[in-house]
Formats: sequence, structure tokens, C-alpha cells
Amino acid sequence: MLLCVDVGNTNIVLGTFPDDAAKHAAPSATWRLSTRANVQADEYAVLLRQLLQLEGLSEDAIDAVAIASSVPAVQGVFAALCRRRLGLEPLIVGVGVKTGVRVRYDSLRDVGADRIVDAAAAFAEHGGPICVVDFGTGTTFDAIDADGQYLGGAIAPGIEIAADALAERAAKLRRIELVAPPHAIGTNTAHAVQSGLIYGYVGLVEGMVARFRAELGGAPYVLATGGLADTIAPLTRAIDGVDPWITLKGLRLIWQANAGRKT
Repeated sequence: MLLCVDVGNTNIVLGTFPDDAAKHAAPSATWRLSTRANVQADEYAVLLRQLLQLEGLSEDAIDAVAIASSVPAVQGVFAALCRRRLGLEPLIVGVGVKTGVRVRYDSLRDVGADRIVDAAAAFAEHGGPICVVDFGTGTTFDAIDADGQYLGGAIAPGIEIAADALAERAAKLRRIELVAPPHAIGTNTAHAVQSGLIYGYVGLVEGMVARFRAELGGAPYVLATGGLADTIAPLTRAIDGVDPWITLKGLRLIWQANAGRKT
């Protein structure tokens, strides 16, 4: 069984793939944890064991691990967990790892591992050109051309970061639930803030996708992922599909390419 670990700035998403999973299958079990740099490898090991047990699984069934990380300190913690507690050397996505994606970014080291992993899975499933919109700590837009080349993208503050900043810096505004209000014209403060955040980000997505489409040419497929993808996608025609597990699926593809075996 393959364990895939996506370490983001806000959340850590884990998923398992049995050896006989279909080519583009979603993970059989998934978990989402808060990212905390001060948690030790042994603490995560205990938590992982408990999570596996909830799904009727055992850590003994894990025979491979693939990691994509945006947080070097937490990446090191999970690498130590794999080596000390699972007896495995994890595949960590980075420079020198086969991804199946030709990166045209000015500096390879500047591209987040999760963005390349997303690109690999999105192109494998949908072909190109394709644009991946990831609603994470940052809202990222990634462009992959018809030949599967990663061209680059754009990064904006995530919706939750914007909401937190607004509540922190404006004395009369409080943190609100991130859902679409009844109307764009809010008739109370909560609805007005929701409108600005949710419909404002819908406008951001539509504007950026239009620019990406003009530069990519053709009719690129637009795939959304990340925590708030299901909130934004129904409000716009700019997004063609949603896949919450595209990063984990991409990790599996990259592990296959580097392990020299298929599951």
C-alpha cells in the first residue's frame, strides 16, 4: 500500500492507494491534519497509527511513501517518521525526481512541489492545455500546454488569509463563515463581507482564467482543487471540473515513475 503525504502551509493531507487501485483512482482513505512545525516525528507517528486504525488499516501494510511539501521543517519530520517508524525511505518530490512534467519556469527550485505534482496528474487525466486552480493557503493558477509542459502561473492570497486579514485589521469586522451570501449586494455586514470574499474571488478566478486562456490558446480545461474549490466552482462557468485529490493522485503517478513499478 502506498501512503501519499501532501504537506501544505495550512493543512497536511494524507491518502492511501492499495496496490491494485485503478489508474486514475481516488485514494481509498484520506485524512486532513493541521500543519504545525513544532510537532515531532513520534507524535505524528502515533497520530498516523490511530488514523489508520480508524479505517481498519495497519502501518505494516504501508510499503512505500511519497511526499510533496511546501514546508521544509515538516517535510523533515515526516521523512524521519518514515525512516524510524515505518522502515521506509520516502520519495520526496524535488529537483532530480522524475515527474513526467517539463518545467519551463525560470528556476526549477522556485516552483512548489505541489504545483508540479498537480500538473502531472491533471495532464495525465485531462491532457492539455489545462489550467489548475488550487484554493489553498494561496490561490494558485498553473498553466500546462498541449505538450505537457509546465509554463508557470500566478499566486494570489488565499481566501482564508484574506478573511483573517480583514477581521484582524478592521475593528468593526469579524471572522465570518466562508459561504456564498444570498445576493452580491449584502444588506448586512456579514453578507457584505461574504460577498466581497466569495464573489470577489469568483471574479478573480474568471479574470485570471480568461487571461490564461488567451495566452495558452485553444480551449484549456480548467480544474479546481483545494479546500474551497467546492465553494467557488458552482458559482462560475470558468471552472470545468473539481478534483479534491489531484495532488495525492499526482504523488502516486510520480512514485510509479520513480519506483519502476506500477500499482
